[in-house]
Amino acid sequence: MSTVGELACSYAVMILEDEGIAITSDKIATLVKAAGVEIESYWPMLFAKMADKRNVTDLIMNVGAGGGGGGAPVSAAAPAAAGGAAAAAPAKEEKKDEPAEESDGDLGFGLFD
Repeated sequence: MSTVGELACSYAVMILEDEGIAITSDKIATLVKAAGVEIESYWPMLFAKMADKRNVTDLIMNVGAGGGGGGAPVSAAAPAAAGGAAAAAPAKEEKKDEPAEESDGDLGFGLFD
């Protein structure tokens, strides 16, 4: 759950990053004060420390990435728990000849024809 202070500091950090200005707690506090938002005094310091340790542009660009890797170790551990012989035998991979997909590159007409 976010607070007004977190949101205001987040916007201030994004503004400073977009303008190429060094992100400091004083500059964050100045922007928030100029916006007329009252925040707790510790928020600018926390956001300045975060911006110092992390690349803000990368955080913004990868906001939807992450997580999702939890399923693989569980499924990999399940065969090992089933029995030592089953885990020790390497699985053979079968190669199936799949027909080559046709390219949609040239269908004889253009998008704007």
